[in-house]
Amino acid sequence: MNIGLDIMGGDYAPQAAIEGVATFFSSNTDDSIRLTLVGIKAEAAPYMPLLDPYKDKFNFVEADSVIGMDEHPTKALKDKPHSSISIGFGLLQQQKIDAFISAGNTGAMLVGAMYSVKALPGVLRPTIASPMPCQDGMINLLLDVGANADCKPEHLEQFAVLGSLYMEHVMGIPQPKVGLLNIGEEEGKGNILAQAAYTLMKNNSSLNFVGNVEGRDIMTGRQNIVVCEGFTGNVILKLAESFYDIMRNDLQGKLTPFVKMLNYEQYGGIPILGINAPVIIGHGISNATVFSEMINVSKRVIDTRFIDVIRNHFASIQPVV
Repeated sequence: MNIGLDIMGGDYAPQAAIEGVATFFSSNTDDSIRLTLVGIKAEAAPYMPLLDPYKDKFNFVEADSVIGMDEHPTKALKDKPHSSISIGFGLLQQQKIDAFISAGNTGAMLVGAMYSVKALPGVLRPTIASPMPCQDGMINLLLDVGANADCKPEHLEQFAVLGSLYMEHVMGIPQPKVGLLNIGEEEGKGNILAQAAYTLMKNNSSLNFVGNVEGRDIMTGRQNIVVCEGFTGNVILKLAESFYDIMRNDLQGKLTPFVKMLNYEQYGGIPILGINAPVIIGHGISNATVFSEMINVSKRVIDTRFIDVIRNHFASIQPVV
């Protein structure tokens, strides 16, 4: 197993990524895992001694540039073919690595995934999902959280399917319950998008659909998956992140178990669901802990052969038109 990591992505690159690699190797017991680090050697050099004990567990691929957080994704990928993200996707496309991780430009990661490894047959729009903590100590999956700001009903239905497959096969939750985010619980509530998506999900026999859920239900554990379009999902995600920062300051470090679960660091990155290879996107402010956990997330996706699970599911049904 060879996992590729863009060490130049994120606000604290390359230090945080390299420290994350050291953290991962210090606790990892699986000798089959190798990492391919992609970055600019001159910038990485001051931190590379941290990896001296693990020299036989990784290799380094040189990049000459970085796609900045504020750059236009498509233009940047075209203008910077030797950037760390571009090279990473090239390695993934050539199957020289089994997964690719970056905390860099999210748009570039999404565009790069679509143009290199591409969407799986039958998937209309790949989606990105994020864990959301629940009061009962379990985890919900919220999707979409930013890849698809505008959606059609059939997109939301597929997000529900992709989220269900992820929760069952990667997270180990049998028959996960799916809720559609809405402004009321009753059937017929919401806008045209929500009403049409409700009908599709209700009639999809592969889903354990529990109906509409409201914002107050997201962290209750009533459902395992919350489906919405990416505009709303991203707002919810950023709001949840702000809760942790506010409570941490107000409680002066005396955090309850639930508040601790709001800390994004423990979840690692966000997988892109519906593409031909594992791609994990990290938060721009990812630290060493997050990078280490992103490697673990990649490992779980590879170990469970999750891409094949999605491929086989969509091959078994008629494509949505």
